[in-house]
Amino acid sequence: RERFDFGGRDVGSWFPRHMAKGMRQMQSALRRADCLLERCHIPLSGRNPALKDALGIRPHVLVLNKMDLADPRRQPVSAGLGWAGLGVAVVAQGASGCCRVTAPVPVSLQIVPLVARLVAESPRYHRAESSEYNILVIGVPNMGKSSLINSLRRLHLKKGKATTVGGEPGITKSVLTRIQVCEKPLMYLVDTPGVLPPKLGDVETGMKLALCGAIHDHMVGEDIMADYLLYTLNKQQQFRYVQHYGLSEPCDKIEPVLKSVALAQGRTQKVTVLTGTGNVNVTVLNYTAAAYEFLRDFRAGHLGRVTLD
Repeated sequence: RERFDFGGRDVGSWFPRHMAKGMRQMQSALRRADCLLERCHIPLSGRNPALKDALGIRPHVLVLNKMDLADPRRQPVSAGLGWAGLGVAVVAQGASGCCRVTAPVPVSLQIVPLVARLVAESPRYHRAESSEYNILVIGVPNMGKSSLINSLRRLHLKKGKATTVGGEPGITKSVLTRIQVCEKPLMYLVDTPGVLPPKLGDVETGMKLALCGAIHDHMVGEDIMADYLLYTLNKQQQFRYVQHYGLSEPCDKIEPVLKSVALAQGRTQKVTVLTGTGNVNVTVLNYTAAAYEFLRDFRAGHLGRVTLD
């Protein structure tokens, strides 16, 4: 397919109400922040432009997560990672938790000294006399912000998790109190709710966010998400799904792929069929469950290393 038909879908319904409240809380918390720590899966579509005006001149560290699952042939354009007028320090983290920019050392070991250096080199204005650092952790939903905070806390303070994590968007719904993650220097991180822009630029951007788990699957529809994923894999000539699902060749239509997934995974459901002699229970393939398996395999890296942007 040369292009994907989104069927006139409106992305406005994908923006939960609690995100507007979260944005207001974040804007208030930003005034007390010395630095911003942004967690992101997708380098371009995965960033919220609604935060641009609120960032000011604060230091900004962008942690690109799950780089081990990214296509090495499609490296992000460095100029596109920063917003106009803002210097952004970029750290790339793989699924193993190691940095893929300089040396294979845990990103958690790099963040605290990097943040301390950036804050020291930047004007702090009303916080110039304070010896403690307040860091605001931002990003769209389900990007691992809470996990990053807990990781830093375990590493530097040898303490357990202080904020709830989960494998789906919307776990953090309000700005939490400051969480200490380091003693020397004295550093506090503030977890924030994942916030999507109230108006996504286009449906395709929303679809990319959904594929990476930033939007609940059911709000978009597993069927169209699976179809868009197949379109993307074929467009990028990522054909690992052919072997993974035992297909004879690449498919341009999603139905044969989902049929293969459903048969391989035993995804079936019983439906009632009305006949001339009465109701008959029939077992059929569950294509919705197969679509979910297809999405889950992609997110786990079973379909190859793919970069959506």
